[in-house]
Amino acid sequence: MAETIGPLDGILVIDLSQFLSGPCASLRLADLGARVIKIEKPAKGDLCRQLYVSDVVLDGESTVFHAINRNKESFAADLKKPEDLDRVKKLIRRADVVMHNFRPGVAERLGLGYECVQQLNPQVVYGRVSGYGKEGPWRDLPGQDLLVQSLSGLTWLSGNAGQGPVPKGLSIADILCGMHLAQGILACLVRRSITGRGGLVDVSLLESLLDFQFETITTYFHDGGQATERTASNNAHAYLGAPYGIYHTSDGYVALAMGSVTQLGELLDCEPLLDFQDPATWFTERDRIKAILARHLETGTTAQWLAILEPADIWCAEVLDWKRLLQHEGFRALEMLQTVRRSNGTDYRTTRCPIRIDGQRLYAEKGSPDLGEDTERVIREFIGETDAPP
Repeated sequence: MAETIGPLDGILVIDLSQFLSGPCASLRLADLGARVIKIEKPAKGDLCRQLYVSDVVLDGESTVFHAINRNKESFAADLKKPEDLDRVKKLIRRADVVMHNFRPGVAERLGLGYECVQQLNPQVVYGRVSGYGKEGPWRDLPGQDLLVQSLSGLTWLSGNAGQGPVPKGLSIADILCGMHLAQGILACLVRRSITGRGGLVDVSLLESLLDFQFETITTYFHDGGQATERTASNNAHAYLGAPYGIYHTSDGYVALAMGSVTQLGELLDCEPLLDFQDPATWFTERDRIKAILARHLETGTTAQWLAILEPADIWCAEVLDWKRLLQHEGFRALEMLQTVRRSNGTDYRTTRCPIRIDGQRLYAEKGSPDLGEDTERVIREFIGETDAPP
């Protein structure tokens, strides 16, 4: 694995964010070659260092932190102390990008709002994340992923009809919002290269989840405002008809995407499916169709069904867990894993950047930083203090 130089080489990012959304954005920028200096509180650091998703820890800290803060530097600063705030402002004067995910008004109270930062650095690209935007009655609510999912309508799309709301099993609002922030920052960097003008990028968790549902929200408006209706079983998309879903077989699961119900009936030798000759019934009668199909697929193995469906060009797939996925040749061919090393010598495996540039995969061997481990070096390099604190 060779470390590659990304297209953002030479771009300096000062990242004041913590938890997931902002750090996801700066991780992508770092993957693409930017130098990311992460500003953290002394002693405690990013609260994500202690945000455990399980009882798995790495060097005494959360694996979540290590996963999304690899390839970054850590600079310890208490923004409420004038001397530390002054150092951060000196870094900002040298930065190409400044970003944060403070609650509305916090950056302004610290003297790090967009207008103040723009005075320090007129060409800066400034990115900020909020939970719900700057306006409206939700603006001051905590921007936490599950809470945003719950407000967004997203939880009524997954699961079966009788289950009630079902959240996604990932911090999808944070991750999507981070990707949107990175996109906006990159767009402003392109504009700056043409016009010399920086820019302000605003994203919110809620708006990212609303955008994520653009298909279904558009359908809702053109469907007369009908309530979302999930299928009674095997639901995978509340707005698609049968056979769309995941089905239990005698030894596992098989996924079926869009396709002809009657063709499935012929291929699988499932005669009751041949009664649904009208494609309109594949939506209006989807509960009946899925129930018939589910019972039939339980009579054979996953491999048996795939051997019939794949040669017929039916959109289908085996359903893998992580153990089987990681052992599969299809996964190995992607080379999606990399081993990174922390400054203390600890190695850990994680994912690489999913983007390829000029045909090359992007790898970076630097792991996550200890809290404040780069403070002294950054002070000497950017601020010019020779008596930098240890």
